Amino acid sequence: MTGNESVYAHFHPDERAFVDRAWEWVTRAAQEHEVRRTDFMDPRQAFIVATLVNRQPDVQLRLDGGYEQAERKRALIAPDYVYVEGEEMGISVMEITSSDRKWDELEHGDFLGAVLGLGIKRDKIGDIHISEDRCHVLITEEIASFLDTHLRQVHRVNVFTEVLPLSDLRTINVELNVMQLSVASLRLDGIASDVFRLSRTKIVAPIKAGRCKVNWKVEENPSAQLGVGDVVSLQGFGRFKVIDMEGMTKKGRMRITVGTYAR
Repeated sequence: MTGNESVYAHFHPDERAFVDRAWEWVTRAAQEHEVRRTDFMDPRQAFIVATLVNRQPDVQLRLDGGYEQAERKRALIAPDYVYVEGEEMGISVMEITSSDRKWDELEHGDFLGAVLGLGIKRDKIGDIHISEDRCHVLITEEIASFLDTHLRQVHRVNVFTEVLPLSDLRTINVELNVMQLSVASLRLDGIASDVFRLSRTKIVAPIKAGRCKVNWKVEENPSAQLGVGDVVSLQGFGRFKVIDMEGMTKKGRMRITVGTYAR
C-alpha cells in the first residue's frame, strides 16, 4: 500500500490525481522543508489540501484568495517553522474596462471564457468581480503581463486592461437570481430538473456521467439529498444554491428557495 492509499477512501475516484499532487506537496514540506505555493483552488480542492496537511503535524497551511470572502484560493504549504503570513501569495488584479455600450450585456462566463481562450489554465484565475464600469479578475502574478498584452476582446467587445495591486481590488457581492420551487422531495435530480427546466431523464444522464458537483465534489447519485447551503453545478447548464426550505404545502410538497448564479 502506498502512502496515499489510506486516504483515497475519503475522496471520489476522480479526485485521486489531485490527491496525489497535494500529498506530494505536503510530504515535501515535511521531509524536504519545501515551501509550496499552489495555483487557485476551488473550495473542494482547498478542503482536500487542508485534510492532508492535518495528517502531518510538522506542516502548516495558509489559504488566501486575495480577500476574506474569496471562493477560489491559493494555498501556501510549508514546514511549521515558516512564518507563512509573511510569505507573498502572488495574486494580482487584472482590471478590464470598455467604452462599448454592450459592456452591460457581459456576464461572468464571458470574462472567464475570454481569459481561457488565450490559453490560460483555469487554476491561474481566482474570483471575478463585475461592476457597472469595470471587471476585476484575480490572477496569479506570473500571467499578469501576458494578459495585459493580449486580452483585447471579451465576447466581441473591445476592452482595455491594467494590472493593479491587490490593494486596489473592488469586490462585488454575488447576486443570485432567486426562485421558489415546490418539489416532491429533496432529491438532487428533482430539484435540478426544476431549476434548469429539463426533464428528469435529461438531468439523470449527466449526473450519472460525473458532470454534476455538490459543494464542488462530484456527485453521481441522482437521488442524493440536498440541504440548505448546498451549491450544485451541472456542467453545461450552470450553478445554483439551496437558500432555504420553508415547510410543506397542503399537498405534501416541499417549498424551497434556490438561487442561480450568473453564467
